[in-house]
Formats: sequence, structure tokens, C-alpha cells
Amino acid sequence: MNTNPVQFDPARVSISCRGIVKEFGEGQAKVTVLHGVDIDFPKGATSFLVGPSGCGKTTLISVIAGLLTATSGRVSILGEELTTMRGAKLVEFRAKHLGFIFQQFNLIPALTAAENAAVSLVVRGWTLASAKRESNRLLDRLGMGANRNKYPNQLSGGQQQRIAIARSLVHDPDIVICDEPTASLDAETGRDVMVLLKEVASSSERSVIVVTHDNRIFSFADCIATMSDGKIERFEVLTRN
Repeated sequence: MNTNPVQFDPARVSISCRGIVKEFGEGQAKVTVLHGVDIDFPKGATSFLVGPSGCGKTTLISVIAGLLTATSGRVSILGEELTTMRGAKLVEFRAKHLGFIFQQFNLIPALTAAENAAVSLVVRGWTLASAKRESNRLLDRLGMGANRNKYPNQLSGGQQQRIAIARSLVHDPDIVICDEPTASLDAETGRDVMVLLKEVASSSERSVIVVTHDNRIFSFADCIATMSDGKIERFEVLTRN
């Protein structure tokens, strides 16, 4: 069944996907990764997207984030049709409303931890000093306060991941999209990260979407969508919001 069987109050839906098809290549080389995906994600919830490698999870969140364009179908975020946005309007919308935590940290080698975490605020016009003060607050929360002046090559993979997480949250986005956010972290740090993400979702009616294979963190999910072969196989609400 390639649909989300749970019907949320439309006022509680932050992301709505209808009929999302994503194809790569042409002719005989064409591969269909998403097969008409229908799914809604509610506000104030941490929703997990799970399933085997290659089932289309990362492709789906990339379409939701506007990093990939769907071959057909539509994505609505906060009532705005993302699939019709192009160019500067799309970039501005993503910068304002979305935060990303991806497997690749994409930190800037020449910047310190605090400066990397502050980048999204500087891009939005904050002074570097005020942006660093805000980023330091999050770095402290993530146990990185003592490393705020270090450069990425002086930090472990887990420490770099925490900087990337701070960078994704510092501009107070409405939606946070995470691709394996705890993959590089030990159990305790991974739990701390999920506590923070859970607080981000529940305390402010944001939506957090987590793609993960890490069964250590499943207890943090409010909803779990299971994908298989480019389709939504099952959608479970574990906590009613």
C-alpha cells in the first residue's frame, strides 16, 4: 500500500506529499526510485523514516527539502507548494524554514566550530559576533562548548556531527530533516542529540523527520513510516499529538 493511512487534521500537517514519483536517467537506463509516494508529516512530532538501504528514503527527503525535483507529484510545506518554486524563491524558502542534518557534515575547514555553526545566521544578515553567541548556546547544549574554537580537522567525526546539528538548528527552522543523525555518535551522545531534537519538535510545533537505521533511538519516534521499494509500506502513530 503506497499511501499514508493516517488522516491528520490539515491544520496539524506541516509537510504533505502526493503522488511523488522520482526517476533517474532516460530510456533503457531509466530507474524509478519513488513510486507515487503519498505521506503527511504532522507538526509537533518527531517522525522516523525507516527501511532497507536503497528503498528511497534519502531520495524522498531530498525531494521534500527541494534538493531534488520530483518527476511528478507535489510537495506542500507549511501550505506552500514547493514543487512549483524555482531559483531564488526556493533558496530563500529553504533557508528560512528548513534545517538539514545530513550524513556528510559539509563543514568549512577554515572556520572554527562556533563559526561553522553560525553560518546560516550570518547568511541571513546577523553580525558574526551575535551569530557566534547564538551558536555557542547550542554548542554548549550539545557538549561542544570546550571545542568551540577548534577547526574541523581537530575534531572527531562525532564532534563534527554535533557542529552540523547546531548549524541546522541555530536559525530556528520550522522543519528539521535529518539523514542518519546519530550514525557517527556513541550511544550516550546519540541519545543527547535525540533529546534535543525531540524538544525542538514538541516544544515549538516544529516537525522533525529522521531517516535512520539506528534502532537505539526508535523510542524517540512519535511516528514511524516504513519504506520498501520506493513506496510507503506502513505508517504508525506511536504518540498522538
